[in-house]
Amino acid sequence: MRTTDHAALLALWQSTPGVSVRDADGYEAVSRYLDRNPGLSFVAEDDGRIVGGIMAGHDGRRGYLQHLLVAESHRGQGIGRQLVERCTAQLAALGIHKSHIDVLSGNEPALQFWQAMGWQVRSDIQRLSFIAGGGSNV
Repeated sequence: MRTTDHAALLALWQSTPGVSVRDADGYEAVSRYLDRNPGLSFVAEDDGRIVGGIMAGHDGRRGYLQHLLVAESHRGQGIGRQLVERCTAQLAALGIHKSHIDVLSGNEPALQFWQAMGWQVRSDIQRLSFIAGGGSNV
């Protein structure tokens, strides 16, 4: 994934049910993320058009996957699985063997996908967030 992919990815994120686009998904923030986590985020293309993508990073201990999506027209072809496997392999090469993904409540297709990939729903933790400056959509 490159910063030049941002416009196409943003359009795909915005048109995909179950994906929540926030201010933090803007060009500047995504550029910082890609710079901080080189070689960990990927896109899938078909005939030069982006049809899927995934972002990944780490904190030195754990990996974090975000915004996995595949265009509805290209689902069921293993693209999502390949994107996830590419990310986890790259993270493992860095010594990161455990990763997390956040799935919005009610996004059953996403939950089913991740569970079919062998990921486990955690019931022992809850995610809490804080937004510096009081913004509501970061």
